[in-house]
Amino acid sequence: MTAPRKPAPPGALRTRFVLEAPVETPDDAGGVVRVFASAGAVWAALARLSGSEGWEADREAQTLNWRAEIRFRAGIDAGMRLRRGTRILDILSVADPDGRRRRLVLDCRETAP
Repeated sequence: MTAPRKPAPPGALRTRFVLEAPVETPDDAGGVVRVFASAGAVWAALARLSGSEGWEADREAQTLNWRAEIRFRAGIDAGMRLRRGTRILDILSVADPDGRRRRLVLDCRETAP
């Protein structure tokens, strides 16, 4: 069994992201169109977990896996994303590691062409 990770010190939360939530609207063909709308800003501490290169949608792409730590905020779930300029990190999972509602650990994936 591994020891729990220590929380990031407050000064480590130095990367500002826009938190975005998916919004689906019906289209004329019976489907939906998904866009992302801003749900506020968050400060995060980032740690790179792994990376790989491969093909995605008939093009070569690099995938990076990140762990972001933020202050606790209700309503964040997988399917949302973090944006900083043109960088987009898709949130894959959300955890409150000690259950004390002080911080959230987000496992994210960034795909870059």
